[in-house]
Amino acid sequence: MSARVASFLDKGGTGKTTSIAHLGVALAEQGHEVLLIDLAGKQGDLAKAFGVWEDVQTSIEDDDAWPNISTVFDDAWETIVEKLGDEAVEELIVQAEEGVDLIPAHPGLDTLDAELANIDDASDRYSRFKHFLDDYIDQLGYDAVLIDLPGMTTNVTYNGLWAAQNVLAPVEMGPFEAEQVGALRDDLAKVEANFDVNVDLAMVLPNRVDSRTKLAGEYQDAYQEEYPDAIAPEYVPSSQDIRNATEQGQSIFALENPSGTAREAREAYRTNAEALVERVSED
Repeated sequence: MSARVASFLDKGGTGKTTSIAHLGVALAEQGHEVLLIDLAGKQGDLAKAFGVWEDVQTSIEDDDAWPNISTVFDDAWETIVEKLGDEAVEELIVQAEEGVDLIPAHPGLDTLDAELANIDDASDRYSRFKHFLDDYIDQLGYDAVLIDLPGMTTNVTYNGLWAAQNVLAPVEMGPFEAEQVGALRDDLAKVEANFDVNVDLAMVLPNRVDSRTKLAGEYQDAYQEEYPDAIAPEYVPSSQDIRNATEQGQSIFALENPSGTAREAREAYRTNAEALVERVSED
């Protein structure tokens, strides 16, 4: 089975998509076959991060984006597979730049939460994405599957957590983010208690860290003390190059003349990617 990790924190703007994209590229650089899956919503940020969103959007507008990621949750998915065979899964996957494959988001994700809510059996409601990964994606031989989840707790989020059973929590250096990581840890404990599904907090990743400030250092120390087994080995420094690269549809690994902070971020992602896979593989 592929190493699976879902990026999640019940808050938007903490760098979940950026972290998934860069950790994916770092793993590909290290020789791993990597699949990234965007469950975060119709905005398609993961596809934008690799410069393929325009093509994906064109397919959506031309009604060619079928099947898509939202259809794998549907009762009719098995029928779709029977009809299309291997093409059913192949049609989902886009070969992105920088060595990673991608299953992009689709507008159907926006109504999926309500559709899943209509399923009375909780085990069925929350396990549909896991069955898709178990039955179809694992057969493709990826070493790692990284999943970008919505920035809020929904039925789609729970599907991603159940399927991955390992969570990456990117955090900034602020009190609200610290509270949300604590809440996430409590939520994962409730999932285990209520549904007998073990979901581990695999990595807390300090993100956009300005090491020049005293406050950032204090929060880093606090995260280290609170999550000694989950804290990432390296924090990701704040770098304008990360934002610039994303806007250009690439990662900082593709920049020809990266800044000093971008070079530091590259090394942090490489170290953290290796540590993440080791932790997940040990589980």
